[in-house]
Amino acid sequence: MSDLHHDHLYIGGNWVAPATDGRISVISPMTEQELGSTPEGAPADIDAAVTAARGALDGDWGRSTAAERADVIDRLYALFLERSDDLANLITAEVGSPLLFSHFGQVGATGMALDYFAKLTRSFAFEEVRDGMMGPALVRHEPVGVCAGIVPWNVPLFISMLKLAPALASGSTIVLKPAPETPLSANALAQMCIDAGVPDGVVNIVPAGRETGQHLVTHPDVDKVSFTGSTAAGRKIGAACGELLRRCTLELGGKSAAIICDDADLDAIMPELIAASTMNNGQACVAQTRILATRSRYDEVVEALTEAVAAIPVGDPANMETGCGPLIAERQRERVEGYIQAGRDEGARVTTGGGRPEGLDRGWFVEPTVFADVDNSMRIA
Repeated sequence: MSDLHHDHLYIGGNWVAPATDGRISVISPMTEQELGSTPEGAPADIDAAVTAARGALDGDWGRSTAAERADVIDRLYALFLERSDDLANLITAEVGSPLLFSHFGQVGATGMALDYFAKLTRSFAFEEVRDGMMGPALVRHEPVGVCAGIVPWNVPLFISMLKLAPALASGSTIVLKPAPETPLSANALAQMCIDAGVPDGVVNIVPAGRETGQHLVTHPDVDKVSFTGSTAAGRKIGAACGELLRRCTLELGGKSAAIICDDADLDAIMPELIAASTMNNGQACVAQTRILATRSRYDEVVEALTEAVAAIPVGDPANMETGCGPLIAERQRERVEGYIQAGRDEGARVTTGGGRPEGLDRGWFVEPTVFADVDNSMRIA
């Protein structure tokens, strides 16, 4: 990886000086040492980014054809394929994702989103004639305008692309605010936008914290907000957008359950269940966090699940054999350990894990953990 200390923000198609001297320091989840740093965006930087996005929308990009936009997306997709190894290594260093997951769940999924929207842009009927009550009607799909995309740290490139790619496809422009934990991969994305020839101002990326994000959400020249993150933050963003009559999309927290029926083949389903439960070190909104089994097979399911989880290789995420790496930050480890203690305090039974792995004195590791004898009154449920 090249030097990961950045001094500029990607606004208006160029690397520009930030409005303040605030910095974001990125700490490696594996070494607990500084990995890199970027400027911390301020409200003035958001203002500049939104102005650039509005200028591009009112200029040539707002009048672009679907084929022209698809060409831009295809060029960005080609760069993702070309740089996939470097991107996967960067995500592993920045997030702590096991390298295998970084290749498939982080970078590979991002490329799939780009490829999908490039094809959709070429095939979608942006104009069509429909029968109306008083004769034919022309229905035209136009850009929504300047979009704000607020991205979490767990799958930063993929979730960025779920906001950026449809904005490009529609002819909209976007200001992305990556999480302060993952600005390095966001800057790699910015450089790819430059190298792919994304027109100036169409994509702008401003890493920042919560207060600057709130400024973006309520900015008077933003037309649409897309947020992925916690339910608590989503409520506030939804309320702000409702007050402003501003379109918004919210992808918030969940509590995903698997139901194991009496006729399930445990040997067949267990590998898939483990993959779904522990992907990205368990830091995924779709992670299988609850396993529900019938009473007649409960002990059998607990035994099989315990054996499979206990066998997960824990360690350096840069090793392709690692199944579980460190959590993203020290505060996240403290949060997880708090849940483990709450489970114990309320009477649930730890069948494997529950502590910090031996021999890993550095890095924010927690053992993959299984609780049995849990009921729905418990906090961990």
